[in-house]
Amino acid sequence: MKFLAGLIFVLPLCAAAQDCKLKKTVDPYTKEVRLSTSLIKMDMASLSIQADSKEVDLFFTMNRNESCFNDASTAVINYEGTKVKATFRNTGSVNCEGFFHIIFRNTATTNTLLNRLITQKITSIVINGTNKTQTTITLTPEDQEKIMTQGDCLVKEAKALIK
Repeated sequence: MKFLAGLIFVLPLCAAAQDCKLKKTVDPYTKEVRLSTSLIKMDMASLSIQADSKEVDLFFTMNRNESCFNDASTAVINYEGTKVKATFRNTGSVNCEGFFHIIFRNTATTNTLLNRLITQKITSIVINGTNKTQTTITLTPEDQEKIMTQGDCLVKEAKALIK
């Protein structure tokens, strides 16, 4: 009976550990390994977190194709339970296909802003594009949990890619 009780307490830990399924690809030219999470579908956009030996990239794809972004476009992240906000610039290319990137360097110690993104619950993301277009992404508790678990897993695994 004690064995059964112990098994019941350990089983949720095993289930949580299995959520960390990353896609591993190898660039055919540079032979560099790239990790990515599965696509996290949200209200107005989708998110994929990718990493290689140099950077960790939060790649947003807007549902509206008319969303244009340049290097002056910003994303304002609102966290749950606090009035603190984080503002990030688009670090991807100029485009009108709805692609927005937030890129961090992949270092031995996790960047403070990246750490906050993957450890605190995000309530909403407001992405400001060109021509004063604005996309507000409201995250459900399931979305918040996916970003935290998959982001944390990816960032931990990305440390092994550093050369």
